[in-house]
Amino acid sequence: MTEKPTFTFREKMTADESYVQWMADIKQRFRQSQVKASVHVNTAMLEFYWSLGRDIVELRAESKWGNGFFNQLSLDLKTAFPNETGFSVTNLK
Repeated sequence: MTEKPTFTFREKMTADESYVQWMADIKQRFRQSQVKASVHVNTAMLEFYWSLGRDIVELRAESKWGNGFFNQLSLDLKTAFPNETGFSVTNLK
């Protein structure tokens, strides 16, 4: 179903069928770009979390810095990135 576009400003403009179809195409391409961007962001974040986990394992962080390591790391990451989620002690372990 093709929606007839609504205009914020319309002066001497006739929205014929080709314009309506072009507008529908623009909206579809924009939405596809949004989904594609979300997939790329999610992929990059997953790669970050995997690399953080790899670092923790390779450094043998808990044995190197003590049993409060995960609590401190969690606190430090939450302080550095206050609007982000995923840095709970449970997630880090």
